[in-house]
Amino acid sequence: MARKVTDGPVRNKERTKSNLISALGKILKKDGFSGLNITRVAEVAKVDRRLIYDYFGGLDGLVNEYLSRNDYWKINTDDIGRIVEASKADAGKKLTYRVLEDQFDSLINNEEMRRIITWGLSEKLPILKELDLKRETIGDQILSEVVDGYFKNTDKNFRAIYALLMGGVYYLTLHAKMQENPFCGIDIQQPAGEQAIKDALKQILDITYG
Repeated sequence: MARKVTDGPVRNKERTKSNLISALGKILKKDGFSGLNITRVAEVAKVDRRLIYDYFGGLDGLVNEYLSRNDYWKINTDDIGRIVEASKADAGKKLTYRVLEDQFDSLINNEEMRRIITWGLSEKLPILKELDLKRETIGDQILSEVVDGYFKNTDKNFRAIYALLMGGVYYLTLHAKMQENPFCGIDIQQPAGEQAIKDALKQILDITYG
């Protein structure tokens, strides 16, 4: 039997790229984005700093790849057609809840993701604006093709309601982890509090779609 090849230029390159992305994440969790620079990332990854330019074109390219891999938004443009068709039966009700749940779980469990969000709120940087616009463009297409028609002749502004729900998830998760205090008496760092918020999200969507 031929021995499995575990080395080679392509495999080594991918391993090094993953190592650099992981190093960036370690720095982010420890020092925030203010601690990022090419020399520091290379030192943590234990590789030559030139590889950051060779593989990513520089620090911005590395950060962009890191953001793409760690963003809670798991919907890619190639998947939109399939998602739209699968969601038409219930006018996107299950999908809209799943996006909220994914957002909640990612932010409450992933410190790196929280750092990305707070970085985006505190600094106006092109790379973060691009990521935000990517989410917005995909979300707008899905809402247009799946949800808007369902609410067209009603007095409910689903987009405004959904914006409040998403904004609420952002704030509650960031507040819980940064302040470590309950909000309205609900501690979402505890399983009971987490479930209470998720149940409330479902209830609001049930009322909205009802």
